[in-house]
Amino acid sequence: MKPEKQTLQYRGRVISVTTDEVRLPNGHEALLEVVHHPGGAAAVALDAQGRVCLLRQYRYVADGWLWELPAGKLEPEEPPLRTAQRELVEEAGVSAADWDSLGVCLSSPGVFSERLHLFLATGLAPAAAAHERAEVIEVHWVPFAQACAWALDGTISDCKTAIGLLRARNMSPTSG
Repeated sequence: MKPEKQTLQYRGRVISVTTDEVRLPNGHEALLEVVHHPGGAAAVALDAQGRVCLLRQYRYVADGWLWELPAGKLEPEEPPLRTAQRELVEEAGVSAADWDSLGVCLSSPGVFSERLHLFLATGLAPAAAAHERAEVIEVHWVPFAQACAWALDGTISDCKTAIGLLRARNMSPTSG
């Protein structure tokens, strides 16, 4: 759906914010605030020992540390799979030979346009990590069943991570 009118309120390095005048499917006209984001990709990286790579990452906006999958923002013209491959190397220090799509999830579709592409990565090999200066990351290899339990009990609160793990559980022969 395209807005009848869109007014730019803010443009930053990563996001922009607009107010959109839209006509909803029920005929109602609404003025909506929309945060536009280029989207992202995340990797559920499973090793031969049945462990998954989770990052313990400091997030200022969340006021603390979160458990997350290796993930990042799509660069202009970059396919989601390439983003996931790049971020797995940069953040976790591994590459993967085999990749399967786990679909897309939406982080907060009431206001946020971000689409997160999820992938299962297997056939792992060491690679040179390259953390950005603004990233505070610890790399952990957690038993896959434990990580899935954390997704269910709330230990993992990041939506892309919880959804990615649980979708991978249905695909993975090492999920137990």
